[in-house]
Amino acid sequence: MSENKTIEIQVKRQEGPGKPSHWETFKIPYKPNMNVIACLMELQISPVNAEGKTSTPPAWEAACLEEVCGTCSMIVNGRPRQACTALIDKLEQPIRLEPFSKFPIVRDLITDRTRMFDHLKQVKAWINIDGTHDLGPGPKYSQELALSRYKMSECMTCGCCLEACPNYGPQSKFIGPQAINQVRLFNDHPSGEMNASERLEAVMGEGGVNDCGDAQNCVKACPKQIPLTESIATISRDTTRLAFKKLFG
Repeated sequence: MSENKTIEIQVKRQEGPGKPSHWETFKIPYKPNMNVIACLMELQISPVNAEGKTSTPPAWEAACLEEVCGTCSMIVNGRPRQACTALIDKLEQPIRLEPFSKFPIVRDLITDRTRMFDHLKQVKAWINIDGTHDLGPGPKYSQELALSRYKMSECMTCGCCLEACPNYGPQSKFIGPQAINQVRLFNDHPSGEMNASERLEAVMGEGGVNDCGDAQNCVKACPKQIPLTESIATISRDTTRLAFKKLFG
C-alpha cells in the first residue's frame, strides 16, 4: 500500500449513561499489520477528527491483546467481536466501531457487563471446595472428557454470544448461552457433579434454558467457536430429566 494510505474509522460516541450518542469520523495513517486496537491507540496520541478538529480520544477497553480476556468486545462493521483480532487489512472501510447494545453504556465503546457475571453467580459456576481441601487428590476422568471440557472452558465472558442473541437484552431475564455453557462445564466435572442439581434448578425457571429461541446466532458469533448450541441442548435435556425425577420421585 502507498505510504499516504489512510484508514477511515467511524466511532459511535456517547459521553456517559443516558447521554445522546453521535458518530465521529477519524482518519489515521495506515501501517502494516494494524488491528482495531492499534488504531484506537493512535487516536489516543492524536485525537484529531476527519474535519481537522481536535477531539477527545474515544474511550475503550483492552487488556491481553490476544483474544483471551474478552475485554475489548465491541461491534466492528456490524459484527460483535474482539477488537484485538480485527485486522485492518481484512476489514472494509470505513470501519465502523460501536459499543455492544445489550449492556448499559459507560462511555463511547465501554459497556457495563456486570450482568454477565451476575448470571455466573446465579448458576453457581464454580466447584465448591470449602472443607474439602485436605481430602487428597480429586477424582480422575478420561482424556475425552478433558478435551470436551477444555473447549467449553475457553469462554472468556466477552459477551459476543449475548450481543448476537435475539432473546437476550435489558428487557429480558434470559441468562444467555454463556451461563448455560458454564452449567454444562461444571456439571461435567466429577467434583462439580455433586452440585449438578443446584445448577440445573438455577436454569429451570424464568430466564433459564427454556427461554432460548434456538436462533443459533450465539455459536456463529463466538470467537472461540465453543459449541454453545450443543451445551444448550444438553442442559435442556438434563433439566427435563431432573423435572421428571422431582415429579415422580
